[in-house]
Amino acid sequence: MMSDGALSQDEIDALLSGVDSSSMSGLGGGSPAATMTAPSAPPSFDRMVLEKFFASTTNALSNNLAALTGSSVTLVGPKVAAFSRDSFLSQLPDMVTTITANYNSGFPGEHIFILPEVSAKAIASLMTKEDNIQLDEMAMSVIGEVVSQMVGTQITALTSETGNKSIAAASPNAVNVRKATAPLPAGDFAVMSYNLDLGDGQSHQMWEILGSSPATDISNGLSGKSQAVPAGAGMGAQNMGQGMGQNMGMGMGMPMGGMGMGNMGMGMGMPMGGMGMGMPMGGMGMSNMGPTNVQQVQFPNLMQPRLGPHEAGNIGLIMDVSMEMTVELGRTRKLIKEILGMGEGTIIELDKLAGEPVDILVNHKLIAKGEVVVIDENFGVRVTEIVSPMERINDMGYN
Repeated sequence: MMSDGALSQDEIDALLSGVDSSSMSGLGGGSPAATMTAPSAPPSFDRMVLEKFFASTTNALSNNLAALTGSSVTLVGPKVAAFSRDSFLSQLPDMVTTITANYNSGFPGEHIFILPEVSAKAIASLMTKEDNIQLDEMAMSVIGEVVSQMVGTQITALTSETGNKSIAAASPNAVNVRKATAPLPAGDFAVMSYNLDLGDGQSHQMWEILGSSPATDISNGLSGKSQAVPAGAGMGAQNMGQGMGQNMGMGMGMPMGGMGMGNMGMGMGMPMGGMGMGMPMGGMGMSNMGPTNVQQVQFPNLMQPRLGPHEAGNIGLIMDVSMEMTVELGRTRKLIKEILGMGEGTIIELDKLAGEPVDILVNHKLIAKGEVVVIDENFGVRVTEIVSPMERINDMGYN
C-alpha cells in the first residue's frame, strides 16, 4: 500500500532532535523492537573494569535509596555494553525520564541516567508518599535529588579508587521526554543496565550512560593506565633548558681568572679578556629550543554550588536524626503594649492573604509551601511547592 506521505510522531521527534529519520524504521507504529546492532568500532573503554567498579557501589546506592524513600529498595547490576544511539533507542519504551548529571571535571563528559516513565513515577511516589503522581516540576526535583545522592556516592568511591580528587558533576536536571528526543551522547557510548526492585512487586529498569570520553578515562583511571600525553608536549621547555645550559653556561669557555681587572677598565670598545662572549644574538640556545608548544587554556565549566563528594556520600549517616517540622500560617509585629492588652476574643491580623500557601519549616528553615487540609479531625498540610534543593542546602548552613 502506498504511504500517504504523513510522518509519524517518532519521525517528527527524530527530525527535531537531529536524528536521521531513516534510522527510525521499526521504532514506531507498534512494530517490533529493532534488533541490537553492534557498535561501529571496538569500544575504547574496558567494559569489565567499568562493570566491576559500578557493581561495587550498588549496595551503598541501595541503602541510600532505601533511606530516601523509606522503603526496601534493591539495585542489582549493572551489565555494561557499548551502544550506538539507534541500537540503544530500540531498547527504550516510548516515554522516558532522563536525568543529566554530566561530569564537569576529573573525567569530564556526558553522564546521564534514564528511567522508564512508569519507574520514575514509582520513585517519585515513594518519595512524596502520594499515589497517582504526575511527573511535574516537583516530581522532577525529587527524582533529581535521588540521582544527586547516587552520583555523590559514586564520586566518593571513584575518588578513592583512582586518587583523582578533582571529580565533580553538575547538578542533575530531570525531564520527561519521548525517547527519540533523549539527550544521548554522539557516537558509541557505555551503558550500565540495572534492575531496580522498589518493593512494589514490579521489576524496574534503570540505565546509566557515559560518553565515550569519560567512559575511557574512568576505565583507564581504575585500571591504573595513565592518560596519553599529546606528542611534543613539554619538549619545547626541555630543549630550551638544555640549550640555555649548554650555550649560556658552557659557552662562556673561560676560567674565572680570565676576567682581569685591567681588562675590565679598558672601556666598552675593548675585548673583555678571556670572557669569550663572542656569540651571535641567537647563541643562547635558541636554535636548540625546538618549536614552542602552544595550547589553549581550558577552564572547568561554571556550575551551581553543590555538596562535595564527601558531604554527599556521608549524608546517609544522619538519615535517622529527628528534626522539628512546623507549619507557619503567617506573621505580624506588635508593640509590647498591644501584646499586654490582648485578651480572649482578640483578633490578630497576619501578613498573609486568605488562600495563600502556608510555609513549611524544618528547624525554622523554609523548605516548602503548602495548603491546609483536614484529615479526619486533625489539620494537615498538602505540599504544593518544594523550595529548590540548593536554596535548602544554603539555608541549612552548607557551604
